[in-house]
Amino acid sequence: MGNGLMDLEKHFAFYGAYHSNPVNVLIHIIFVWPIFFTSLILFYFTPPLLRLPIVGGLDLNFAFLSVVLYAFFYVSLDKRAGSLAAALCLLCWFGSQSLAARLGFSLAWKVVLAAQIFCWGGQFIGHGVFEKRAPALLDNLSQALFMAPFFVLLEVLQIAFGYEPYPGFQASVRAKIEADRSKWKSSQQKKSS
Repeated sequence: MGNGLMDLEKHFAFYGAYHSNPVNVLIHIIFVWPIFFTSLILFYFTPPLLRLPIVGGLDLNFAFLSVVLYAFFYVSLDKRAGSLAAALCLLCWFGSQSLAARLGFSLAWKVVLAAQIFCWGGQFIGHGVFEKRAPALLDNLSQALFMAPFFVLLEVLQIAFGYEPYPGFQASVRAKIEADRSKWKSSQQKKSS
């Protein structure tokens, strides 16, 4: 358990309160990582902050800096799941940089735009049609953009393996989600009265 920025339980409960419908959850599991990946494709074209003279050269640009920040943050939230998320971030970086180099900027931005519209559109449909609640990004943009890849991974680990960062995590998060959803439903009823 952490506090403030490092309070995984609080952040995951906030995320969970906006993602309780199974279809919406599945949509997010499918679309969140491609949004991250395609963002890295565009970031490939940012100027290098530093160029390492290794085979083929390695540009330490905004894409690399982003991946390092995401990876360190995820590991700091939870060592085990965060390490897996960090590895996925690095794989996304390698793959996106390779694809971006092959596509070139004039084609890459079109591919990224199409993928981003499709993935974001799917998520908005998930919220509007299935969740019936506005996306979390309207209430907390930084959490939606920065923590979403880790949260969908954590969700998959919980569903598939019953993973918990520590004993009692899921029960505590579920209680917080239920409290938040009850409060939200109550406010919705007051608005419609």
